[in-house]
Amino acid sequence: MDVLKPKDHGEAVALFRSEVVGALTRLELPRGELAARLESLSQQRFRPPGAGATRTFAVPTLERWYRLYKKGGLAALRPEPRADKGAARALTPEQQELVCEVRGENPSASAELILDTLVLEGRIERGAISPSAMRRLFAARGLDRRTLRCGSDGKQRLRWEAERPGALWHGDVCHGSYIVIDGDKKPVRIHALLDDASRYVVAIEAMHQEREIDMLGLLVRAIRRQGPPDAIYLDNGATYRGQTLALACARMGTTLVHAKPYDAPARGKMERFWRTLRERCLDFTGVLSSLHDLNVRLYAFLDEHYHRTPHGGLMGKTPEVVFAAAPRHPDGFDEKKLRNALTIHVRRRVRGDCTVPMDGDDWETDLGFLARKLVTVSRCMVDSSEPPWIEHEGTLHVLRPVDPRKNATRPRSPVCFDIPHESRTPFDPPSVLLDKTLGRRKGTT
Repeated sequence: MDVLKPKDHGEAVALFRSEVVGALTRLELPRGELAARLESLSQQRFRPPGAGATRTFAVPTLERWYRLYKKGGLAALRPEPRADKGAARALTPEQQELVCEVRGENPSASAELILDTLVLEGRIERGAISPSAMRRLFAARGLDRRTLRCGSDGKQRLRWEAERPGALWHGDVCHGSYIVIDGDKKPVRIHALLDDASRYVVAIEAMHQEREIDMLGLLVRAIRRQGPPDAIYLDNGATYRGQTLALACARMGTTLVHAKPYDAPARGKMERFWRTLRERCLDFTGVLSSLHDLNVRLYAFLDEHYHRTPHGGLMGKTPEVVFAAAPRHPDGFDEKKLRNALTIHVRRRVRGDCTVPMDGDDWETDLGFLARKLVTVSRCMVDSSEPPWIEHEGTLHVLRPVDPRKNATRPRSPVCFDIPHESRTPFDPPSVLLDKTLGRRKGTT
């Protein structure tokens, strides 16, 4: 299946910027906290779309992205052409190693002092790099003052919770015991979405695969019932790192957040649910013969036990009560917006027989004049059974699956130029030449 991709490079850059600052837009930060968060973010390195290396971004740039994203969403983050394109100069790899060696041997020296000294010695050209850019280089190499002072990567953990139901969902996959179908062992992957503030399971389903499209289908069903969350918190597995999920979330206004690799405690709420599910349900399902048998047991466990049991993290309240009591924030999200967020737009060249490849299948159109031309083919991933379509001159033309046997008996449009036909406008070049040869004038015999 084709991946949901940005329409152009501008949307790809806008998506990248929303992933960098999107998490901050969902937080209610006290006065002064935003500046600290942006300063910390400016010390991290990111790889922009199409770039061959990672880089850091200054606090003013991050703050501008933050303001634009809060005001206008993804569309406001599209880049504008730079007026100073090609004017920036960077240090050579040898010069980068030089300044890092100086900083490592002189941790108390500031970036300004190191830069001024190397410029006076003629080892770096004046204006080649700014002190702020040098500080970002030090931070990326672990040579910033805070790291050099502490010399440790210890992390302080605090108990935290989203401010309200619907603000944050956790998503994960649990590996269950295999099931035997027609003598074959089939794997079991249980996909689930958990609301952070209420611990309410908004969606769960056992499947055989652990693919991005499976997770996306579960998310669509949950959004139809509950509306989109403000943010989704996922791990770093391949199931959750695809471009399709990232772009769909950005179009819906949902921030996609990934936990740091090898940081299992950061996913504590989801792991605690999996533990409860195993101890109360999965360890006692026995030998099942279908996913349906497992799914109905999962739904019964949630409806009759988990959602109605007092939870320690909720001060004795049940997930069902907390989730139902929270007011829903109407944002006008409907089926049309959901379809727009999950619509693929890909460029395809129509073959000479008016067929187009899409999702591993061949589709055909009656628009014969599009043969051998590049067109934009769209498909909505909300319903996998819905056929793709071509938009031409403001009209949608739905494609249909190719049926070679049926096409063998379908009439063709006359396109051969040697087929005689009755002309409505007199036009006979051979007769005109004959009249000229014989000296006849028009209208004489």
